[in-house]
Amino acid sequence: MFFPLYIARRYTFSKKKHNAINIISAISICGLAFATMAMVMTMSIFNGFSDIIESSFTNFDPQLKIVARQGKVFTPDSSALSAISGLPDVAVMTPTLQDNVMVKYKDKQAIATLKGVDSTFVSLASFGQILYGNGRFMLDDGVVQYATMGIGLVKQLNCGIKFLDALEVYAPKRKGRVNMANPAASFNHGYLYSPGSVFIVGQPQYDESFIITDLDFVRHLMGYTGEVSAIELRAAPGADIGLLKAKIRDIVGDRFAVLDIYEQQSDVFKVINIEKLISFIFLALIVIIAALNVIGSIAMLIIDKRDDLKTIRCLGAQRRDIVRIFLMDGWLISLLGAVSGIALGIVLCLVQQHFGIISFGDGGTFMAEAYPVRVSPSDVGIIFVTVIVAVMLTIWLPTRYLCRRLLD
Repeated sequence: MFFPLYIARRYTFSKKKHNAINIISAISICGLAFATMAMVMTMSIFNGFSDIIESSFTNFDPQLKIVARQGKVFTPDSSALSAISGLPDVAVMTPTLQDNVMVKYKDKQAIATLKGVDSTFVSLASFGQILYGNGRFMLDDGVVQYATMGIGLVKQLNCGIKFLDALEVYAPKRKGRVNMANPAASFNHGYLYSPGSVFIVGQPQYDESFIITDLDFVRHLMGYTGEVSAIELRAAPGADIGLLKAKIRDIVGDRFAVLDIYEQQSDVFKVINIEKLISFIFLALIVIIAALNVIGSIAMLIIDKRDDLKTIRCLGAQRRDIVRIFLMDGWLISLLGAVSGIALGIVLCLVQQHFGIISFGDGGTFMAEAYPVRVSPSDVGIIFVTVIVAVMLTIWLPTRYLCRRLLD
């Protein structure tokens, strides 16, 4: 066995002459373990929130979306659409058109995002799973058009899930000048009615602003004919999203962008990743502070084993071997702390995942009742390497200095 490691293992696990050294070593291991456990739990909670946000987006947003790189609308190419719909991995494809409008219900007004869809939208992204109310999803019945609104917008307008009066929708005319004498003449005007249901995504950007209605109604209101703002797609079960995205990109060309779910919500996931990174950095600093206890443990161990070191030197050990012994001792302490902290963190995460012990409180939330967690093997690996490297870099110079002073 490697000589410094053999001696370091004996020093780490054997009983010391002074009990205080055992206590300091135990405190060092516990400090690293709790810091490591905190890193595992914090990273897992961020992973859980990412999963919940992703699942809520999946119920509203498509898996893939084709948009124009320039301009907010475009006229679909029928040949390209035929080629895309002919791909075996494409299950649903639907055109959509959305823009900002002003809505009014009695004396309440709000700015909303009006999204026009066709009848295939309900199966595009499991939209039916986020519908609430006694009604059902409807776009039109041949007489009137219907509006399915987010729960937050319903609260703003104070109209209720099943509103009786018509919802007035105003959109500015795309052509012509604003008539200052009669500004209302510069707006297109339409009416929408309630199907008796609302949707709840759990995200304010949807629940407080979006209205889903008939595509032809939106085109007429906005002054368009066959234009769309996006072509939304759902892949077949088991399809490779990345490969399908590349095939569609080859069909539509460089004038269009093909966005997956992460690219559609890049701002949200970017914020989560930044918060996760900042939390990781702060917790890594706590690990470095905990590593200072390891330096104290090594210093006490050097003093305790001073007589043994003379014997080791007489047996032919070099100075660098003495330094390696105590560096190995610090490495073993950090290894024990990291492994025990990771194990404890994983156990607590699994308990939270299955039993939901820590909840958000009595108020509840649309997203989850308890803090979501998901342990990522890659995160565990990064945390383990970070703890080991942080401890070794922290104790490197102090250990060399203390050994040099003792040997001199």
